[in-house]
Parts: sequence; structure tokens; C-alpha cells
Amino acid sequence: MEHLELAAPGLLLRPWRDADARAVHDALGDPDIARWNPQGGPVDAASALRWVRRRADWSAGDHVSLAVTGPDGGALLGSVSLHQIHGENAAMGYWVVPGARGRGVATRAVDRLSRWAFDELGLHRIELCHATANPASCRVAERAGYRAEGTLRESFRYGDGRRHDEHLHARLATDR
Repeated sequence: MEHLELAAPGLLLRPWRDADARAVHDALGDPDIARWNPQGGPVDAASALRWVRRRADWSAGDHVSLAVTGPDGGALLGSVSLHQIHGENAAMGYWVVPGARGRGVATRAVDRLSRWAFDELGLHRIELCHATANPASCRVAERAGYRAEGTLRESFRYGDGRRHDEHLHARLATDR
């Protein structure tokens, strides 16, 4: 799977490369990405490279993480990942760089990786959680076919150091 590339309208989802570390460093420094995707400390060049290498290493079988770029595979637009893969279940995560927001990048990337996971990994259920204070992520979930299932009270500590309520969404293989 390390050579997996997935096309979506106007996008390419491709494996992470060491060369992505600079763009990841910049992205993880964005206040919104840092708030909703905590890294557990300051991000410097070395930690950005470690982040890319962790995401690129799928050998444990518990995650699949891809860089989201334009169709040419160039500039980084975001990240999309399946994590906590266990049996027929997984969780979805994503972020988009500021210059690519509001263009449907996250929705198309989440939908494409979800369809691949159902077809190729045989997953049955993928969960997507986001802070209730992050309405943009709620729109992504809904537009990518993830149905709202409820609210998890104070379920995750985000980058601002506070525990936030989260909306739980899920998409099933049978939802298509």
C-alpha cells in the first residue's frame, strides 16, 4: 500500500515524502490546524520530518495516511488519514491548509479515502469526530456522507488545552 495514489476531482492523494516536511511544518503552525489537531508541543523542522515519516510508515497496519495535493501531486493542500484501524472499523482525520479552505478539498479527500477503505480494506464503519466548536468540520463530515450520531461530552483535549465536546459522525459501507 505504500505506493497508493488515489485521484479525486481536482486532487491527488499520495504517500507522504520527506520533501513534504517543510510544508507540514508550515501547516501545523497554522492556528486552526494547531487548535483542532494537537501535536503535543511546538513543531520544529525535526518534528515535522518525524511527523511525515510516521504518517508514511504503514507497516503496523493501524493507519493509512496520505498527503492531499492538486492533481499534479505538487503543492500540499492537506492531509487525510484513516487511523485506529481495527477489524472492520476505523476513524477518519484530516486538515486543510489555509489557502485551500472553502473549496471542498477536505470533503473530496475524505470521501475518496472512505470509498477506497470500504472497497479495498473491507471496512464496515468509519467514525469521524470533531469539536462541536468547529462547524467547518461538521460540514465536511455531512458533505462526505458521514451521518451525525450524537455528541460526546468533553471527549478530547484539543490544542487549546481544553477538553471539548465532540460530534460523532459515522459512515457505513452500506450507506452508499
